[in-house]
Amino acid sequence: MKETPLHAAALRDDAAAIRALLAKGAKIDARDGNGRTALLIATRGDKIGAAKALIEAGADVNAKDDILDSPYLEAGALGHLEILKMTLRHGADLKSTNRYGGTALIPASERGHVETVRALIGAGVDVDHVNNLGWTALLEAIILGDGGEAHQQIVQLLIDAKANVNLADRYNVTPLRHAHARGFTKIEQILRATGGH
Repeated sequence: MKETPLHAAALRDDAAAIRALLAKGAKIDARDGNGRTALLIATRGDKIGAAKALIEAGADVNAKDDILDSPYLEAGALGHLEILKMTLRHGADLKSTNRYGGTALIPASERGHVETVRALIGAGVDVDHVNNLGWTALLEAIILGDGGEAHQQIVQLLIDAKANVNLADRYNVTPLRHAHARGFTKIEQILRATGGH
């Protein structure tokens, strides 16, 4: 199915048009050619007004497209905090995983989205979930992060949420050893202070 007028309105962040289309019977979770709903289009572009109109009208925050992205997962991965919080209030599936087998917390940690990580931890996402690469949010924050202040904060947030600091990757390399290998001294100190080895 091709893009619908609802998808186009979501892309323009036109909440009034969305409400009008829905009132005329537009299918709220209709898919485009890539399996995306209008809400996923709105989420990807951080179109907050459109996302709010769709979510409040009952759009499915867990509807996955052809590459297994959903509005909830995408909001987490992209750090679109306001939309993420709306999805959390409207039934986001915290166990839902992306095409890499990761929860929303894992890409949020990797990309340095501190407030998004804080919101996901607060919602109760499993901090020790292991994705298809054998990585947790803590490992991704270190392996794919830059070691800077945002990633240091995320490492601390994960530890405060009782993440297992010694949960190693599939090659038995611990977060501390990854941090050391990358010269991330501050992260190394945080991990050592909480029993990392």
